[in-house]
Amino acid sequence: MMEYVQYDEPSSELSQQSRTFARMISSLSEEAEAIKRYEQRMSIETNGTARAIMALAQLDAFRHFNQSLEFLLKEKPEWCQMLQTTLESCLASVSEPVL
Repeated sequence: MMEYVQYDEPSSELSQQSRTFARMISSLSEEAEAIKRYEQRMSIETNGTARAIMALAQLDAFRHFNQSLEFLLKEKPEWCQMLQTTLESCLASVSEPVL
C-alpha cells in the first residue's frame, strides 16, 4: 500500500502535531477551493433554485473553512494575534455591522 503523499518531509520523521497541522492546512485549502468553485458556478447558473442550493453548499464550505482556521489559530497564537489585528482594521472600515 502506497502512503498518501501529503507531507514535504518523511512522515516517519514528523511529530503527530506536525502531521495534524499539515492535514488541517490541507483541509483549509480544500474548503477554500470549494468556496471558489461554488462562487463561479453561482455566477453562471440561471436557475434560481440551483443557485440557492449552491449558495447553501458554499456556506457549508465556509463553515468548514472557518472550523479549520479556528483550529490552526489555536495551534498558532501568533497567527491569531495577526488575524485579530487585520479583522479589527477591516471591521472598523465597514459601515454596517457584519453578521
